[in-house]
Amino acid sequence: MIKITSKDNSLVKHINKLNKSSRYRKENAEFTAEGVRLCLDAFNSDAKISYLVVREDIIDKYNDIIEKLSAVSEKSFIVSEKVFKEISETKSPQGILCVIKALDKTPLFGKISIGGKFVALDNIQDPSNLGTILRTAEAVGIDGIVLSDDCCDIYSPKVVRGSMGAVFRIPFTVESSIKDFISAHKDITSYASVVSGDAEKITDVKFSDNSLLVIGNEGNGVKASTIEACDKKITIPMNGRAESLNASAAAAILIWEMVK
Repeated sequence: MIKITSKDNSLVKHINKLNKSSRYRKENAEFTAEGVRLCLDAFNSDAKISYLVVREDIIDKYNDIIEKLSAVSEKSFIVSEKVFKEISETKSPQGILCVIKALDKTPLFGKISIGGKFVALDNIQDPSNLGTILRTAEAVGIDGIVLSDDCCDIYSPKVVRGSMGAVFRIPFTVESSIKDFISAHKDITSYASVVSGDAEKITDVKFSDNSLLVIGNEGNGVKASTIEACDKKITIPMNGRAESLNASAAAAILIWEMVK
């Protein structure tokens, strides 16, 4: 393993840019995963690891895991606690970080034309919401996720952490727009989730075997053009004075009803 002692090292600067910039992640087709569990999730999902970075004081504690990760990494590095703090995005760093090549999940969506339950995210902006939705979707058995290209970056460190590794396991594709995706897949029944109006209650909906549930932006909901492209509109009936739910909370209810 190569030792890095300076915060000015080119790899340290590269990791910092990956952590902070969506554009930089896209340009370099790489992202970061920090922590023992996430790095092991990447390993177990056969993600391609460009670099492994380990804090020098945790080598004995995680020796077996480090050896496993190092064996599949293109290069491995040891850093001091001071240098690791420079690249860490967590409050209590475990001392392990991987730089991972961007995942290409689009080929996994060949099954969308022959049946399955899918979720489309239309301009979701909060990384915490996106991470939670991915985690929920995987937990209940959703077959895949479709993201509009104006969603927040699925490779954001907050999304990767919030997904609890689901980003490595659940099939996903990023499309120019959900409306265009629906137009190109007429064989799938699409359901737009809306707050109110002439929409069917989610508790009364019988989802088709080949279906796409569309969840919209935190503040504005599903785009009007996307709603128009969908086959049906559905809503969560609410009592009391609540007018709407947090996007990830609404998604959890809708997704559960979709697959139950």
